[in-house]
Amino acid sequence: MQLLELNREYCENTAKEKAAHAASALRAIEYINGSTAKYHGRCVSTLYVPKMFTEEDVCNFRNLVKVLYGIFDKVIRHYREDAEYRSLFGFPGKLEELILRSPVYKSRIPIARIDIFYNEETKDFKFCEFNTDGSSAMNEDRELNHALRLTLGYETLVKRYDVETFELFDSWAETSLRIYRETKNAKEKPYVAIVDFMESATNNEFEIFAESYRKRGIECEICEIRDLIYRDGRLCGKSGRPVDMIYRRAVTSDIISHYEEVSDFISAVKDGAVCLIGDFTTQIVHNKVLYQILHHPATSAFLSEEERTYVKRHVPYTALMTADYLPYEEIVSQKDRFILKPLDSYGSKGVFAGVEYESDAEWKEIVDSHRIEGYLVQEFVLPYQTKNIDFSKGADADFIPVSNLTGLFVYDGRFQGIYSRVSRGKIISTQYSEIALPSVVVREKEEALG
Repeated sequence: MQLLELNREYCENTAKEKAAHAASALRAIEYINGSTAKYHGRCVSTLYVPKMFTEEDVCNFRNLVKVLYGIFDKVIRHYREDAEYRSLFGFPGKLEELILRSPVYKSRIPIARIDIFYNEETKDFKFCEFNTDGSSAMNEDRELNHALRLTLGYETLVKRYDVETFELFDSWAETSLRIYRETKNAKEKPYVAIVDFMESATNNEFEIFAESYRKRGIECEICEIRDLIYRDGRLCGKSGRPVDMIYRRAVTSDIISHYEEVSDFISAVKDGAVCLIGDFTTQIVHNKVLYQILHHPATSAFLSEEERTYVKRHVPYTALMTADYLPYEEIVSQKDRFILKPLDSYGSKGVFAGVEYESDAEWKEIVDSHRIEGYLVQEFVLPYQTKNIDFSKGADADFIPVSNLTGLFVYDGRFQGIYSRVSRGKIISTQYSEIALPSVVVREKEEALG
């Protein structure tokens, strides 16, 4: 069973009874519009055909994560031990100080979402982003799968196949508590705070995570990071309760740019007065400068031959826009091959892709204005395309090609689930009207196998 066949079969079944499928799609859309899958009041957009994966794909994802995290471990160790290597990252002194604190648990990257461009036919892939700080969208996948179950397409699918979804909330509560219990003087039932800058927060998602802790008898509150108060050796939220463990959703770049406003939080972390799940070591991986550093001779020197080959094959070419060796003429003359990105951002802010510009002159203007600190240029990867259909306007919709991006949730180094996004264009990001799809694993029914 191949993904190409599954997608084709789903589309063919939909085309046979288009009106009935369209009616069921409207039920799903109505559910989504009334669901908790909202960010700043805006509901997630979706299409009719879900993202289906097989056991082979899941096995591929587990393996790619295992190799990647082996590389991450080596990079982080050398960052901590080698000042010359550390200087390649160029982090400000305040951040470097936070990163170099002595670890209090073994996990270097407790949670991440690794975004990849996955070719569903060849099974090859290229990395897009390593999201550690503020990894999100678990609730979008959850709600999209609730909506999917209302459709005729899903009803048809489960008649022939076994279909499973990914559990992303209780598994994180268990993982984070297990990491916490490795720390000195850990409590059996710690008081937990989920912390973020609330103007950037996905609060509905936080509430579901909080409930996962509470089901385990663990009290939990959601905190605005600026409101945390550090007094008498304890960090407290607005409730006044001393916090034992923080699940950090506030991204590092926001913390550093609001450093003085979050001084109580910083002081408590420095003093070891609270266990921070998602410590600042994660920034070594989260910052996009890592793409360039993975190709650097200083990194190649401590990687195995297998790991060097892995980097060359799967990590897109990357260079700082201020680099002396920047292939400027190549970038401005072959715009479709390149994309500009900020070193440290989220939500796809400030991204410029050459394929989105018709004029070479306009692209050159973009390139010239971003030859500044804080920007990099990267090889543009053309996403894999599949067919899908948008029934939001009625049954006379046509199937369209969509570009795919696959996000792999990783909890303490273990693959845990998938967040799938598509776009009608060649760019998949918030600013380019991304669309989210429910992700499922499809297996042959046991009786069929027998």
